[in-house]
Amino acid sequence: MAGTGRKVGDMITSMTGQASRSGRAAEAGWLWDLRSVNGKGLDLRLRLPEGLDAIETPLRTALAGRFQRGSISVTLRLTRDPAAAGARLNPAALAAVLDGLAAVGREAAARGLPLAAAGAAEVLAFRGVLEAALPDDIDDGPLRAAILADAAAAINDLAAARAAEGEALARVIAAQIDRVADLTGAAVAEAAASADDMAAALRRNLARILSETEAMDAARLAQELALLAVKADVTEETDRLAAHVEAARALLGAGGPVGRRLDFLTQEFHREANTLCSKAPSIALTRIGLDLKGVIDQMREQVQNVE
Repeated sequence: MAGTGRKVGDMITSMTGQASRSGRAAEAGWLWDLRSVNGKGLDLRLRLPEGLDAIETPLRTALAGRFQRGSISVTLRLTRDPAAAGARLNPAALAAVLDGLAAVGREAAARGLPLAAAGAAEVLAFRGVLEAALPDDIDDGPLRAAILADAAAAINDLAAARAAEGEALARVIAAQIDRVADLTGAAVAEAAASADDMAAALRRNLARILSETEAMDAARLAQELALLAVKADVTEETDRLAAHVEAARALLGAGGPVGRRLDFLTQEFHREANTLCSKAPSIALTRIGLDLKGVIDQMREQVQNVE
């Protein structure tokens, strides 16, 4: 069963992607960094500079409106222009530094190690003690609006990156589905070719059953024969595999967030391949079943990336 020749374009979307975007307004410059990896649901992790908490809610809303699955980390780096930024003490950071210096001094004195006292300039040099701040009379509203507008463009870039990755994924998965279809066809052909061998095996098993008992009622004999026939017949498994192939192709062509359904379908593929291997009456059919399992495992690895 060869490929269907369908167009593989933006049918599915990957959960993997990266985008960055920089911008600046009159008093500041910024850099957005968005990274997306696999996730069972939508997990948003935002790292925003102090003072820009107001943009978190609209940013989360914009991301949730664009993506349904994936673990997405968003980082915003903001640099204030020195001419516009003032400086202010961070009382919590200052207290932590002073407490730490006092503890170090006490421990050093207890060990007989005199230390020189830290000067004010040294204390202010500790990270976080002195931080940039806009004067109180400057409105941050226009800056927030500009940053949010740039965030919308960065989200578009991330969506485009995930779509491009999805296009490549679609080609890989489509080829794997075609390979499963080919192997399913080979299993059907092998089962038909070995029908005579299966019949001979059935006769041998029947002879064994008859040799183990002197008398067997017709109902019991019919039951045993039916059981042996079922154990050797893989028609149900190959029929289901063929149906799963068509379902997978339909999902792949439908596009949208089909990752969960494709993942479930690969589990069904695997179940049928396992049963085929366990029932296979010939070594050749067992090998086909093992090849099926290998391709299905590879396909499931790729499906894990689909939104």
